[in-house]
Amino acid sequence: MIVKPGTEWESVFARCRSVAPEAFESDRLLNFWGGRWRQEGVPTETTSPLDGTVLIGPPRLGLADAKRAVRASLNEHRTWCAASLAERKRRVLAALDELAEHRDLLALLLVWEIGKTWRSAKADVDRCLDGVRWYAEEIDDMLIDRRPLPGPVSNIASWNYPMSVLMHAVLVQALAGNAAIAKAPTDGGVNCLTLATALVARHGLPVTLVSGSGAELSEALVTSPMIGCLSFVGGRSSGGEVAARLVDSGKQHILEQEGLNCWGVWEFSDWPLLARHVRASFEYGKQRCTAYPRYVVQRSLFDDFLAAYLPAVRELTFGHPLAVADPADPLPELDFGPLINDVKVKELRDTVDDAIGRGAVPLFRGSLEESRFLPGQDTAAYLAPVSLLNPPPSSPLHHAEPFGPVDTVVLVDTEAELLAAMNASNGSLVASLACDDETTARRLAAYLQAFKVGVNRPRSRGDRAEYFGGRGASWRGAFVGGELLVHAVTEGEGPVYGHFPTSTRYPPT
Repeated sequence: MIVKPGTEWESVFARCRSVAPEAFESDRLLNFWGGRWRQEGVPTETTSPLDGTVLIGPPRLGLADAKRAVRASLNEHRTWCAASLAERKRRVLAALDELAEHRDLLALLLVWEIGKTWRSAKADVDRCLDGVRWYAEEIDDMLIDRRPLPGPVSNIASWNYPMSVLMHAVLVQALAGNAAIAKAPTDGGVNCLTLATALVARHGLPVTLVSGSGAELSEALVTSPMIGCLSFVGGRSSGGEVAARLVDSGKQHILEQEGLNCWGVWEFSDWPLLARHVRASFEYGKQRCTAYPRYVVQRSLFDDFLAAYLPAVRELTFGHPLAVADPADPLPELDFGPLINDVKVKELRDTVDDAIGRGAVPLFRGSLEESRFLPGQDTAAYLAPVSLLNPPPSSPLHHAEPFGPVDTVVLVDTEAELLAAMNASNGSLVASLACDDETTARRLAAYLQAFKVGVNRPRSRGDRAEYFGGRGASWRGAFVGGELLVHAVTEGEGPVYGHFPTSTRYPPT
């Protein structure tokens, strides 16, 4: 196996420097604010989860420079919000055309930086481009009786979807009349975001890209009175800290947090259908906010469930996403590649071992030995699939999302037990029920603490007009998707849909 010629990191980074020399220097990246690329910030290095290759990391700013960047963004915001919608659309569409021209390079950066497969990386870029184009076509009606915020939108997002979540949000916020600040995730994706920002900034869009410690920069990016709205995507612990800083501020906010998304199996018989969904659920190693890491199964169906589940996980393919046997070979079609880093792998292995030690039963443990790797490569960031039966209540796997290729199965005997087990995390983003009778499924779905519930199919974040949010502790602030995303980053008459400290308002679903 070799890395396919032309996809080596040296080649990819050289292409970035050729396409956007203003943003990429030979040994560092630059931050961007006030319409200029800047050397402020301490250069860092990081390693690729693919094979340990050393990459250029985020240039970390201190608080003083971050405050300067926010002030510059506010100045841009005051000019941009006065621009006509036609002018905003013209500039955003021109930026999308340039992003599309460099789509494959953006996707290769996602492969190297955060371990996406080639298929998944291309999909991430395409979802951003297609989604923003849809908003450019539909936004006129969404902005009736709405106006931009008094200040820019601050975006702090996790590393797993730099384009389809973070850059998508930034561009829609610009369409709605706001300047947008993006904080580059610390764990990965900064090179992709730097290239995307460079391409977008050429068309006069009011974007800011900064890097640094979330804790150190929070005074500038979270609580600053210059910020008009905070959009956050991340875990519950960090999200809770962010929410605590926003208490009593009155600042508009969107805080998407994790939850344990469950797939319930009750009075069900279409096992080939479930097997297909099981395999598909491992896309990107389940490093998604809408992944399904928990199956809650009717005890009397457990043997049939295993007969469908185990062959599906045995067929999973994973390994180095750019490894080929011959230079002319296409990039491999894999279910997933590495996790974000070796620290996450060790954390999950320790959690699995601890759960087994406390009584969980291992149903399946895969191996790295037969996967696609380069000769002698570093595989520390790779984790083979694992499935456990009945994790004990003392284990994090009982109530929290593992964010990796680790499934847990819980057996139940009654509908009440099914619902209690599926609601173990006090709220989630999505859930699904495998059930032959749709009437029964819909009745049970009404009691699930999930924003979206699928019947015999998964639910996802969704695109375009589809709403997205969470119930319970999985979400705080305004919901998004379709016109809700635009309403969340504008002002107008009436409350927005969302989950707030004193009230919750759900859209029709």
